[in-house]
Amino acid sequence: MTGVPAVVAVRVDVPPAPYDVLVGSGILGEVATTVGDRRRVAVVSQARVAELYAPRLLEVLPSADLFLMGDGEDHKTIATVGDLARRFAAAGLLRDDAVVALGGGVVGDTAGFAAAVYHRGVDVVQVPTTLLAQVDSAIGGKTGVNLPEGKNLVGAFHQPIGVVADVATLADLPAREYRSGLGEVAKYALLEGVGGELDTLLREESTAVLGREPTVLADLVRRCATIKARVVAGDPEERTGSRATLNLGHTLAHALETAGRHRLTHGEAVAVGLVFAGALAEATGRIDAATADRYRSLPAALGLPVRVPAGPAGDAAGGGTDGASEGDDGVEVGSDALLALMRRDKKAAGGFTFVLPGPGGVERVDDPPAGALARAFAAVGVRG
Repeated sequence: MTGVPAVVAVRVDVPPAPYDVLVGSGILGEVATTVGDRRRVAVVSQARVAELYAPRLLEVLPSADLFLMGDGEDHKTIATVGDLARRFAAAGLLRDDAVVALGGGVVGDTAGFAAAVYHRGVDVVQVPTTLLAQVDSAIGGKTGVNLPEGKNLVGAFHQPIGVVADVATLADLPAREYRSGLGEVAKYALLEGVGGELDTLLREESTAVLGREPTVLADLVRRCATIKARVVAGDPEERTGSRATLNLGHTLAHALETAGRHRLTHGEAVAVGLVFAGALAEATGRIDAATADRYRSLPAALGLPVRVPAGPAGDAAGGGTDGASEGDDGVEVGSDALLALMRRDKKAAGGFTFVLPGPGGVERVDDPPAGALARAFAAVGVRG
């Protein structure tokens, strides 16, 4: 019917309740169908995001109340979860009600964790409004918050009952935040490999991707969601190890975020982490130089940093693009400090655990040689 936004559904086939990721432009109203006739709904968001999109949600969800949380990783904490839970209780939210997470990854992870633990679990609908959340964090049921000791160290698997990814919201993102999402897009393209559908789309439609053309963005989000849904369905709670492949580039990325107090965005840190992973895989003989170069050239082509900018971690001159704002106070830290942080990574088994490409595809690798690690750090501009 004319005037009705096109919606594409990507199925996430996880037990006991598979769900759909709905992708399209101008489809926020689909949240009402996903929520159904709940007695009460808690919409969790941040002030800037709520100003833009909450009126539409509250229009289609007459039983909803709006709950705001702080902006930024500094508010992705246990304290925020406790505050949300107390406000849910004061509003009378019960176990058969629902939480709607409206925002980027910080909102999705925090509200999702609050939903997982409030009343021992209430349903959550993820409504991601950033590219990073639409292609990655909103899908798959990982929720959690940060500790001073590391990122996402406290959390739970809590699958949503649905995800509504409205690519029209991406037009409102600041340039740096949009570019950050392309870090996760690069990860998926590298997971899929040269010649895959996503790799081809990025090569042939790079101008449209960088220009945020809605039709191309819907296709981009759908392709990323399809890859993630397939991996998640095979290992919903990371018990077989196959889902760990989605952490390609993330071991160093999480350490960089923690060391730099989140001066690098998540996607920027992932981009540097991808370069590190490619260099480490080459240094251990798992891939050739041409493949390692792809791990550098793809993030660079998407306008992402490929070296650690001076300040957040390490002492390198920035490479690629502006990985951090000029004039910010940074945290000077070398490879030893980053390795200490990586030992705390959730994937680690007492040593160092990385996800690296190789002859058999992307897989988990434990405790690579010190010399190979040094070469990989040098590739992203970090010294010992």
